[in-house]
Amino acid sequence: MALDFSSVVTGHFGQMIVDGAAITLQLALGAWLLAMFIALLLVVIRLTAYRPGVWLVRIYVSYHRNVPTLIQLMMWYFAIPSLLPESLQMWINDFNAEFLFALFALGLCQAAYFSEDIRSGLRAIPEGQSEAARALGMGYVRTMRSVILPQGIRNALPAVVNHTVLLFKNTSLAMVIGVMELTYVKRDIENQTFRTFEAYLVGTLGYLAVSLLLMGAGALLARHFQRAYAR
Repeated sequence: MALDFSSVVTGHFGQMIVDGAAITLQLALGAWLLAMFIALLLVVIRLTAYRPGVWLVRIYVSYHRNVPTLIQLMMWYFAIPSLLPESLQMWINDFNAEFLFALFALGLCQAAYFSEDIRSGLRAIPEGQSEAARALGMGYVRTMRSVILPQGIRNALPAVVNHTVLLFKNTSLAMVIGVMELTYVKRDIENQTFRTFEAYLVGTLGYLAVSLLLMGAGALLARHFQRAYAR
């Protein structure tokens, strides 16, 4: 059978792809923002050296880094709602429960990776940097803002970019709980057209294009930080 890509990208199917890609990008962005916010909180707790808090952060990180993301998605969608009152379950279902649970699961999972990336970036900075800043009369906040954090972000950037790409790719796992993202849509198109190769190749190229764009943006940011640091 001859290849026919037009049959999977035109008309109704083309609109399905656009809608699926939009949901994928929304899910990735929402999960990234949630993950980064939680990651910064985890890093702050680690920096306080408050022992119970440090242990809780370690448990959080260990759980999310060692339990498969797919299992976490299924826990959020199938297990956790069963513990909620029925009225609350119905309320959540009215607000696209599949998307919300996927966003929470991916965001909470990725926060563990981001927090370790940021913490590693901060740990790579010699302690003499803080001591020198304080010797110049800088307070803690100014030292963190002007000296420590810029270097920490620069150190953590490659790892954060890699895990951002991983987060984007992991959005495809949301199809198992019914989120109509790009992978879900491509499978639906394949079922309707029986154009398996064409459908999945278009989806593959979509993921590849966005992943390369993210990596390219990360490279540009890294170059910017290197130039700023060299001044």
